[in-house]
Amino acid sequence: MKNLKNNQLYRLTYSAFLETIREPEVLFWGMLFPVLISIGLGLAFTQKSVSKHQIMIVDVAANHVITDGGRQTQLDSILAAHATPREIGGKNAHTWTIQDNTLGDTEFNFVRSDWEASIIALKRGEADLILTDSGGTVCYYFDPHNSQAQLVYMKISALLKSSGQTVNTDKPSISPLTLKGVRYIDFLIPGLIVFGVMSSVLWGISYTIIEKRSQKLLRRLVATPMKKSNFLIALMFVRIMMNIVEALVLFFFAWLIFDIRIQGNIGALIVLFLAGNIGFTGIAVLISCQTSKTEVGTGWINAVQMPMMILSGIFFSYHNFPEWSIGFIKALPLTAFADGVRSIFNEGAGWVEILMPSLSLSAFGIICFLIGLRLFKWY
Repeated sequence: MKNLKNNQLYRLTYSAFLETIREPEVLFWGMLFPVLISIGLGLAFTQKSVSKHQIMIVDVAANHVITDGGRQTQLDSILAAHATPREIGGKNAHTWTIQDNTLGDTEFNFVRSDWEASIIALKRGEADLILTDSGGTVCYYFDPHNSQAQLVYMKISALLKSSGQTVNTDKPSISPLTLKGVRYIDFLIPGLIVFGVMSSVLWGISYTIIEKRSQKLLRRLVATPMKKSNFLIALMFVRIMMNIVEALVLFFFAWLIFDIRIQGNIGALIVLFLAGNIGFTGIAVLISCQTSKTEVGTGWINAVQMPMMILSGIFFSYHNFPEWSIGFIKALPLTAFADGVRSIFNEGAGWVEILMPSLSLSAFGIICFLIGLRLFKWY
C-alpha cells in the first residue's frame, strides 16, 4: 500500500480527483443537470397518465358557410351520449375519456369553435385536427404529413364507428389541409430562428467574455480608457448583425425549399426580432458579469439555454407538458419570442399582437443588462 501511495500515477490521479470534487459547479453540471433535463423530457413524453388530444369541431351549413354553434348534428348526439360537457378556453367542449389499463387512458377534448380559430389552434400546436359533420358525413381536416394528426384521425374514426349511432363513419371524408402555416415545417422554422438567436447571443457574448476573463485578456482591456458599457454594447451590435444574417440565410433556404412565407407585418417582425436580441443580450451579460472559469460559464449557459430549448416549443408544442406548467412556460423569454414570431409567420399578426412580447423582452433584457453592468468585473 505504501508503494502504491508513492507511485507517481497514483499521486497524479489522486490530485486530479481532489481538484475535480473541489469544484461543485462542475459536479452539478456534469451529474445533476442531465438528470433535471431527463425529468423535464419525461414530463413531456412519458410521465402523462392520460394521453390528451384536442379536436376542433366546426359547424358547416348547407352552403358551406362556417358558423359558431347552431344546428344539432349526429356528431352532437354522439358526444351528448358518450362525452362530458365542459368549457375549455371560454368555448363549449366535450371530454370523452377512453380507459385502457394496458395502453393507458386517452382523453379526447372536442372543442366547438369557428373555422378561423380552429386553424389558429392547429398552427399553434394546440389542436390535432378539425372535425365537421355535414349531412351526416364526418369530415376530417388535418395535415397529411403530420404523424400525430394521422394517429388522432385513426383513433377518432374508430371511436365514432364504435359509438353505435347512425352517423355515416364508414366512408369518412378526409380533406388534407395545405394552408400556409399548418404544416410542421411552418411550425419549426420560426422556432429555429428564435433558437438560433438565443444560442448565438449566449455563446457569442457570454462565452466570449468568460473566455477573455479566464485568459486575463480583460485585465489588459481595463488598462485602456474604455467604458464597460461601450465594450458590452459593441459585442451586442456585432451579435445582432450576425443574427440578422443567420436568420435571413435560414429563411431564404426555407422559402426556396419549403415555400415558407411571412404572412404578417414585416415591420412588426423586425421590431420583435430586435427585442428578442435585446432580451437575450441582457441575460448573456448577466451570466458572464463575474464568471471567470469557462467550465462554470459553459454550465450556466447550458442551464439557461437547454431548459428553454425543451420547454418553449421550439421542436414540439409546449402543450405536451402538464397543464400546471403551461403558465410558467409561457412566462419564459424564449416562449414569448417564439410565439410572437410564429404568429407573424403563420397567423398574419401585426403591431398589436407583438406589442406586449416586444415590450416585455426589451424591458427584461435592459434590466438584466443594467444589473450585469453594475456587477461586471474585469478580472
